[in-house]
Amino acid sequence: MDLFEKESSYFFHTYKRLHLDIERGEGCYLYARDGKRYLDLFGGLAVNALGYSNPRVIAAIEKQIRRYMHLSNYYVQDPQVGLAERLISVSGFQRLFFSNSGTEAVEGAIKLARKWGTPQGKTWIYSLSNSFHGRTMGALSLTDRPHYREGYAPFLPDTGHIGFNDVAALRATVNAQTLAVILEFIQGEGGINVVSQEFADALVDLRKKFGFLIIADEIQAGIGRTGKFFGFEHYGLRPDIIVFAKAIGGGLPLGGLLGNERVAETFGPGAHGTTFGGNPVACAAGIATFDEIVSGGLMKNAGAIGAYMKDQVAALQKDFPAIVKEFRGYGCMMGIDLHRPGQPIVDELQNRGILVNCTSNTVIRLLPPLTITTEHCDLLIRELRNIFGGLQ
Repeated sequence: MDLFEKESSYFFHTYKRLHLDIERGEGCYLYARDGKRYLDLFGGLAVNALGYSNPRVIAAIEKQIRRYMHLSNYYVQDPQVGLAERLISVSGFQRLFFSNSGTEAVEGAIKLARKWGTPQGKTWIYSLSNSFHGRTMGALSLTDRPHYREGYAPFLPDTGHIGFNDVAALRATVNAQTLAVILEFIQGEGGINVVSQEFADALVDLRKKFGFLIIADEIQAGIGRTGKFFGFEHYGLRPDIIVFAKAIGGGLPLGGLLGNERVAETFGPGAHGTTFGGNPVACAAGIATFDEIVSGGLMKNAGAIGAYMKDQVAALQKDFPAIVKEFRGYGCMMGIDLHRPGQPIVDELQNRGILVNCTSNTVIRLLPPLTITTEHCDLLIRELRNIFGGLQ
């Protein structure tokens, strides 16, 4: 059996694999064993913010792995503290907990909110329609994507969904029993849908009235991807809990949650925990990644690339109005919504050496490394123009 036959034989069929045998990665490119080079514009689904083989990340991993690869969380670990110090500083929040992944961070946020709200009789947690918060049962209860939920009921009690950007529904739903509203200010899996300022302002006003928590899911949008460190910063508001993951580990499994002063003293010893969360090697990689993004100018580059791509797609839409519907997103979190299914376009781009992702059927999702250049963008636009011209 070849590699792909073995994969099909050994694994549960949970992934629709690309028929690519990747040998190595460097910068924004992946290299297959057959010698073909691919420009990777969805970067491990937003994980590889620095691209591949970043020397600073590799050096940090090698240094830490020679000290120790794992310690129990009974021990204070300087890589954890160093990364926590940076995240606390950039966010202005009071407390942090490290997990292994985004969905674990969401589960931790649910527990933190529940423990905070129980004495007040607050139990209901709401998310937005078309949301994605993870695949474990708590996170899945808050995910409003039928494809992911089918067959897994019953879900967590006292959870519900509010229409995306539906201010009237938001006002009609939340009340004194509302514990929290969790939302992606820029929906990733849902198709790069952007929360309106009106909805964000209404959410803040209702928090003042009813005292619930706002939980910002920054798993995909965070860590500098949108041109700001967290996506919610585009709205001039401050949530109570932030969940993050993906890019923070520099390619290694790492996630976490941040809490402000309202929830800072909610957890005590034994209230929550993890065996592997905050792994010292992942945290060492995270420090290097953070410093590259914040101090190395990559967050600023992400914002500039987003503005450049918006202009380029606008020109593309002008020339192909029957194909290109809309451009959405901020920074290096972009979606090109089409008037037709996007997967055939994605497949043809792969044939031409460019890797992108299709979500919500019609959206070409772009999550490139923050090291992307305008020359990379021009290559994508040029190939899209050629493909669209053939379709017309």
